[in-house]
Amino acid sequence: MHVVSGKGGTGKTTLAAALALALAAEGGRTLLIEVEGRQGIAELFQIAALPYEERRVATVTPAQLGLPGRGHGEVHALAIDTEQALLEYLEMFYKLGRAGKALQKVGFVDFATTVAPGVRDVLLTGKACEAARRKGPDGRRRYDAVVMDAPPTGRLTRFLNVNSEVAGLARIGPIHSQAQAVMRVLRSPETAVHFTTLLEEMPVQETVDGIAELRDSGLPVGGVLVNLVRPPILDAAAVAAVDGDHREEVALALGEAGLGGRSRKPETVRAHVEPLLDPLLEQAREHAERVELERAQRAELQQLKLPTYELPLIGEGMDLAGLYRLAGELKRQGAA
Repeated sequence: MHVVSGKGGTGKTTLAAALALALAAEGGRTLLIEVEGRQGIAELFQIAALPYEERRVATVTPAQLGLPGRGHGEVHALAIDTEQALLEYLEMFYKLGRAGKALQKVGFVDFATTVAPGVRDVLLTGKACEAARRKGPDGRRRYDAVVMDAPPTGRLTRFLNVNSEVAGLARIGPIHSQAQAVMRVLRSPETAVHFTTLLEEMPVQETVDGIAELRDSGLPVGGVLVNLVRPPILDAAAVAAVDGDHREEVALALGEAGLGGRSRKPETVRAHVEPLLDPLLEQAREHAERVELERAQRAELQQLKLPTYELPLIGEGMDLAGLYRLAGELKRQGAA
């Protein structure tokens, strides 16, 4: 089971979906789970809102990811609804049947999940763990991998550490037993928690803090998925080489590139180019500063000594083609 988290705005839902595609590419069967009720998976795959049932949302082949190989895999998706999960739980453990529906009508379900948020997290993580352990009639697991689009970093450890959350609510009984079963899966070597980040100070710091919290709680850390990486065009040395005393050379180079019009007279070229010099050099300086900032953040991430995967910024925007491209990058870099 792969749990994907990250600071809001880092693209965790997108990368969770890309990871699910990458895991399925060689003939696997992957379940992609959403737990926050935002229907982000449906939006990514350009389909109608997902009901509370597992549905196939994509088939994938290595060729679609730009990779060699044959065969095809499937990605199924599930948007977990808390109320439906609780009713399913009540039926499974207490055989309430129609009585459970009656409880829903009088607002008990909403009351239970609001007053006891630990119960809500047990239901959400429990459903994901059940899918990871489920077996078919042939005795084989139903899914080769389960990918959970988890809550953001700030709520992740509490969300996953459900055993301690429900300890004060239920020390014995079905809820306590299920919480322990969930923790056995979450702490097992078959689970990995991945963090998405950007090469910016706040997302990197949240990633560092989140990983420290997970380690303190005994939860397994996977890798770091660095999103929206832009290739460096100029570094600080390049900017220094064209600034200051070299303005004349820059002006001539711009003229030779055709920015001075058809005239070859130096004064005419200079007149055309001069208004462009300062804005261009300022943009170059800003780019160099960003490159240096990203290098510093990349070095910070390297201190974690975790597998790190870098995903490119897709300038034309995220669509299905972009999603498959990111999946191919994850596969090529060994994340799946």
